[in-house]
Amino acid sequence: MANLIDGRAIAEKVYVDLRLEIAELKSKGVIPGLAVVLVGDNLASRAYVRSKDKMSRELGLHSVKLEVPAATTQAELLGRIEELNRDPAIHGILVQSPPPKQIDEAAIVRALDPRKDVDGFHPVNVAKLVSAAADGFVPCTPLGVQRLLIESKIDISGAHVVILGRSMIVGKPLALLLMQKNKDADATVTVVHSHSRNLEKITRSADILIAAIGRAEFVKADHVRDGAVIVDVGINRVEDAAIQRGYRRPDDDRDVDGKHGESVPPIVVEGLVPSAPLLVRRLTPRSRGAATTLSG
Repeated sequence: MANLIDGRAIAEKVYVDLRLEIAELKSKGVIPGLAVVLVGDNLASRAYVRSKDKMSRELGLHSVKLEVPAATTQAELLGRIEELNRDPAIHGILVQSPPPKQIDEAAIVRALDPRKDVDGFHPVNVAKLVSAAADGFVPCTPLGVQRLLIESKIDISGAHVVILGRSMIVGKPLALLLMQKNKDADATVTVVHSHSRNLEKITRSADILIAAIGRAEFVKADHVRDGAVIVDVGINRVEDAAIQRGYRRPDDDRDVDGKHGESVPPIVVEGLVPSAPLLVRRLTPRSRGAATTLSG
């Protein structure tokens, strides 16, 4: 039977610590400000932005939800981004993806002040992650995966981590994060994708297998060895009620392929923490980044 590690419980622990840090910042006259920008009316994106705004307010952040029409031009959006860059009350900016087709998303990312790029996608922050610099933003999903493993007391150091997926959102930054030379990393990392040769052989060699490929039920039982840790990063809509939330229940006796017979591995990790901790800890003097450059 699989052991399901509840990411929601870990997130609640993070929120407790976070509220204390926010209160400390407020006592010094700093209210962390997070702006979320949504272009258009994509329903999934709108729901995601609404969730971010709600959690930010619950945590006591200064939250700005900027929704602009789908017909917004590149120049208009760049103008709004520049306004947020200059706003001293805003310390972090998130631009919801994907934007409408007339928007060059890469250009928007490059237009962000890297000190406010809480998603960690700006080339400056990517370079800081590559060089293991302590003052950059790291994409929140990879950092959330690492936090889940740490909180679950899963030994990362020396482990063979196989990451299925090579996106700039999860796969690449997560590989860079877990191979760093520090107590919370030191892993041997292999990045694979759907076109990798001998894929099953590689994934079966993993101590920790992280699925971030964006395809429901891509990972089959043959991809996983007994005793491996699986982290499912994907959020995919499926019809089977047992796996609607992106993982199979530990009491479900089917294998990863959905067929009865072979049991799932012992440990499956579910749930991720959001990006708010990145912003707050960037503003906290004892953390990775410096508060003085952004405090408003």
